[in-house]
Amino acid sequence: MNKSYALIDCNSFYASCERVFRPDLARTPIVVLSNNDGCVIARSADAKPYVAMGEPFFKIKDTLQQHGILAFSSNYALYGDMSERVMSLLESRLPAVEVYSIDEAFADLTGLPEPLLQLGHDIRAEVLQKTGIPVGIGIAATKTLAKLANAAAKRWQRQTGGVVDIRDPHRRDRLLQVMAVGEVWGIGRKLQAHLLEMGIKTAWDLARADPRLLRKRFSVVVEKTARELTGVACLEMEPQAPAKREICCSRSFGHRVHALGELREAVATYATRAAEKLRQQQSLCSLLQVGIRTGLFNTNEERVSRSVTCHLPYPTDDTRLLVQSAIAGLDQIYKAGPAYAKASVMLMDLCQRHEYTPDLFAPTQPAGTDQLMQTMDQINQRWGKGTIRPGRIPTKSEWQMQRQLLSPAFTTRLDQLWTVRAGN
Repeated sequence: MNKSYALIDCNSFYASCERVFRPDLARTPIVVLSNNDGCVIARSADAKPYVAMGEPFFKIKDTLQQHGILAFSSNYALYGDMSERVMSLLESRLPAVEVYSIDEAFADLTGLPEPLLQLGHDIRAEVLQKTGIPVGIGIAATKTLAKLANAAAKRWQRQTGGVVDIRDPHRRDRLLQVMAVGEVWGIGRKLQAHLLEMGIKTAWDLARADPRLLRKRFSVVVEKTARELTGVACLEMEPQAPAKREICCSRSFGHRVHALGELREAVATYATRAAEKLRQQQSLCSLLQVGIRTGLFNTNEERVSRSVTCHLPYPTDDTRLLVQSAIAGLDQIYKAGPAYAKASVMLMDLCQRHEYTPDLFAPTQPAGTDQLMQTMDQINQRWGKGTIRPGRIPTKSEWQMQRQLLSPAFTTRLDQLWTVRAGN
């Protein structure tokens, strides 16, 4: 049986999330900013002609005002919840779904009744109706081709209705001939430059290249990419994402921090968040690294960058122990005087719970800790993040990142739910 894959990708996801609960912004260009409202990290389609990705916000304020473009601080709580809604809907409709990122997922359509093109339109309409998020869908014989078909669905949305099926070899080859090689999944700028030197300018050129030569000159990954462009499936579905081998939580501060007390609050906050991610993937941690640094671009400030690795007494996912170890590490590397701009906590040497066999004579995590952490996570999931937290973490502090243009959470906080008022 011939394989069939789909790539479902949310259109301008962050900007689309902002529009779901603000229908008045349906025709207003939008950009979303990075931490501390630093630079542009997302743009709606109608904002792209005027604003480049990565543009510093302070430099383009006049441009945004000139073109009527609204800026929003990054609202990760909202984006994460909307992503979960979209992915849950896809998983309820399709037999096998691989969540690839916060805004896109692969689906295995092999064996589903035809026409798959109509199925794509039905799914697209249902996602829009139930979540308010527009998506594009590419259907093809391989995952790489599905990614390329999705790009075509977005580029020619009016002509295609947001769904493109290129399983037919003739349609596939026509698309490969008009798509630049840099648009192929996995072909970055440096690799694209090398391919251009070889005369490989389009996806069609890459598909016709000698796969053995590509493997010899580049890697097996490039060889598989070229084979996938010819319709030979080399990449299988991964319904469950592999557990991360490292977990890092790092943020720039809203203002420069001098005091050790504020740094302790920040490090405790980051260690708590990293511990939550650790438990979500059912892992245990044996090493913890904590780091602090000053700003990189202010020549008038003393530059300091320090980090330390802390060995934990046993593999653990206990927030209390991780916070305690992180603060102990911070105390070792802290130097009074400099203005610190950023702190980080990284959990390393991770193992899955089912992979770990405790030593009979070595200390292990107490039996009651698992139940305590589970209860804490359940309460925070039900009543909101931070409902139960270490005492070192304040509800609000000056060092937290600035988000002056933050929209309401809408879906994750009871006090910020969408309010609809009846007319007179």
